Amino acid sequence: MTAPQTVTPELRQWIIEQARAGCRPDAVLAAMRSSGWDEDVALDALNRTLEDFLGTQAASQAVAQALPPPLRVPEPALGGSPSRLWAHDREVTVLLAMRHPRVVVFGGLLSDAECDELVAAAAPRMARSETVVLETGGNEVNAARTSDGMFFGRGELPICQRVEERIAALLNWPLVNGEGLQVLHYRPGAEYKPHHDYFDPAQPGMAAVLRRGGQRVGTVVMYLNTPEQGGGTVFPDVQLEVAPIKGNAVFFSYDRPHAVTRSLHGGAPVLAGEKWVATKWLREAEFI
Repeated sequence: MTAPQTVTPELRQWIIEQARAGCRPDAVLAAMRSSGWDEDVALDALNRTLEDFLGTQAASQAVAQALPPPLRVPEPALGGSPSRLWAHDREVTVLLAMRHPRVVVFGGLLSDAECDELVAAAAPRMARSETVVLETGGNEVNAARTSDGMFFGRGELPICQRVEERIAALLNWPLVNGEGLQVLHYRPGAEYKPHHDYFDPAQPGMAAVLRRGGQRVGTVVMYLNTPEQGGGTVFPDVQLEVAPIKGNAVFFSYDRPHAVTRSLHGGAPVLAGEKWVATKWLREAEFI
């Protein structure tokens, strides 16, 4: 196991010296990475040190130069802090809204009958869930993901089409930019350890994945039942856990393929009962 890297006063002083010398943050970050620093640790050290040296706003602008450029992301119409939104054919409630990371919890996105219909349609097609292989772009069973799952094609069934149209309207995002719904089933003890949903463009297998619609820029997790205990959606970077309540959904977006989005998330272990969810991933362009 690799020992955690410690940001020392000497490193902070070196960062300040580089800033005073006019070095760009991306060059400082590259130098730290070439010296063996983990990118996330280096970026956090750069951000915190520059905040102390330049102030919060200037530091944020400087660090942004060292990151991949931001992408347009889905966004619900939350100006004026509404408690309810109209989503194509159904009114939903806004239960929580967080800016960074961008997380919104919606109440009543699906009816109980719609949840039951999705579970019934998916159940005969379930198989052990897989994850994307970074080196090849293919899929494989991964010990970090202990659920069963299946994919519907986009608009495959009337229930799929209806839910997809609702999400497109709610998040102001083109219907064709969405992947098909994935339904997952978690038994007692099953979980999905914290991960990011975006694709790392530096990995060799991602070129083929990205050709199908570009980056993932948003995720909607819909709860199709309420487990007896456990099974929440967790965001470790901000110590947030969203309870899995039937019919509710959590949406989060990430404007670049980088941990700075704080979109690290996972499915907490189911402690009693079972959990069914439907996930909708949104791409930056038309998904083909």
